[in-house]
Amino acid sequence: MDLGAAGLSQQPFPTHGKPLSVVSYQAERAALEVLQDTYENPVGLCLLQGPKLSGKSTLVRSFIDTLHEDCAVALVDGKGLNTTNLLIGVLRQFGYDVELSSASELLGLIRVFALQQAASHEPALLIIENTHEMKPSALRSLCELADLRIGGASALKIVLVSDRSLASIMQVPAMASVAGRVLHDFHLHPMTEAEARLYILNKLWAAGSNYPESVFPDSVCAELWRASGGWPGILDRLALLCLSRAETLPVPVDLVEHPVLPDGTWDEGKRTMAAKAAAVRVDVPQLIVSHNGKVISDLKLHRTRLLVGRSHLNDLAIDSRFISRHHALLVRRDSSTFLMDLNSSNGTFVNAKRVSNHVLVHNDVIAFGHHKVKFVDPHAQTHTTLDSADLADTAIMKTLDDMRSLLAQENTAQLPTIPEDLSTIQN
Repeated sequence: MDLGAAGLSQQPFPTHGKPLSVVSYQAERAALEVLQDTYENPVGLCLLQGPKLSGKSTLVRSFIDTLHEDCAVALVDGKGLNTTNLLIGVLRQFGYDVELSSASELLGLIRVFALQQAASHEPALLIIENTHEMKPSALRSLCELADLRIGGASALKIVLVSDRSLASIMQVPAMASVAGRVLHDFHLHPMTEAEARLYILNKLWAAGSNYPESVFPDSVCAELWRASGGWPGILDRLALLCLSRAETLPVPVDLVEHPVLPDGTWDEGKRTMAAKAAAVRVDVPQLIVSHNGKVISDLKLHRTRLLVGRSHLNDLAIDSRFISRHHALLVRRDSSTFLMDLNSSNGTFVNAKRVSNHVLVHNDVIAFGHHKVKFVDPHAQTHTTLDSADLADTAIMKTLDDMRSLLAQENTAQLPTIPEDLSTIQN
């Protein structure tokens, strides 16, 4: 969809560059407090950890913007850096245009600069992103930088940013100079559902929308939160994808993709508690039922068989005259989910294609009349057929055939068929 058609003057969810607006939420505020405390502490060093797309880069740059203009800041990407590249990168960020020199000369320049800054009561700040991907030689140089002191204080304040927990690195004896200075071992947590909703609507508002709820209504905001696990970078990308694919407003909920979500970087015990509150890590398939773009049901496929139809006796009952009494059957076997149409009057469609049987994959959209059921199972990525060699000899074939024979006789011509030119069907 064109941004103007959505009432937007700018892209609300850019994935590169400075964000249009920075929306505050609890975990972001806690992280900013930790960064500020690290900078003000005489020996401040902070570990800032969170999975990829958890908002670390935006957070760090927001913090830098709060510092006094006289504060010298070096923001360096540590990915793949050795000693020389790390030290040159730091010096260039501090304003030095240096030629290739020996590591000892480069370290000497940083030492002089850092001590001068600390003596002027404006200690320099070194922030290294992707710390977990630095080479061992660069980590040794980091220890030397951490050892720089003036009086009883450290000459460099340091923030180490990582997509993974830095605990294993800090436990190495050679890293004692860094580990001994750690003031905060901070792990980012995702947004709550309410925070995610405000995050989405505020970004739409900043991009020019006067009625952001008309673009992403509450049901879609909730689904975006579930699909992103509350991680802002993932939410931005999912919202951007929805906007680009939407043809009408409000954005239909079934356009929301459900990627495999990253784990948090905190320890296993905390991760288990947080996952219950903030993430949708799909262990069994999820079925999201919608009608005219509005979610009306959300259930997990815990059972081995699930019967879909108009009758209240079905496991998933959909009250529509365009759905047969017993319309379709889903069967779960091992890690696969099979769909079979039970000779329904108006047919079963998967991704707009009529099917009699189908092996479901992640994000398949099943249509029964104007009701849609989105199949969510990030582990189901392989496209195959029901009659493939590894499936044809299993008991699944007999189960489906027996069920079709038993129930199809009830799906006679009692129901009207759907006219091809009918655009809207009421329940």
